Amino acid sequence: MPSTGPHALNALALHRLVNDASARNGVSSALVSSVIGAESGGDPSAISPSGAAGLMQLMPETAQEYGVVNRFDPYENVDGGSRYLHDLLVRYHNNVSLALAAYNAGPGAVDAAKGIPPYAETRAYVLRVTSALRDN
Repeated sequence: MPSTGPHALNALALHRLVNDASARNGVSSALVSSVIGAESGGDPSAISPSGAAGLMQLMPETAQEYGVVNRFDPYENVDGGSRYLHDLLVRYHNNVSLALAAYNAGPGAVDAAKGIPPYAETRAYVLRVTSALRDN
């Protein structure tokens, strides 16, 4: 995953950070890298219009639930984001597409739709991340 954001981390530092968090939290490093690429382009200072922040674009509520005090701290953000991904993968029986849809739109939207919600943004997000996974 290339680091492309304006404040992107050094590629080696990001690679190490992702590998450590992935191993600690039982999630594929390729999946975490692909999510970071789609979410922030490797920029730990990224902020979305909806208020998501950091490398893995954690919302304040998600950050709080996973004990992330500083969403802009790369270590905390990737650790919390990879734990969240792990939990979503467990919830959706390792269905990566559903876990990614829930990461983007929220588990409530996935549960209500009984699958990937019919939101263009979410469908494009799932496709973008799964395509990046295939390229890894």
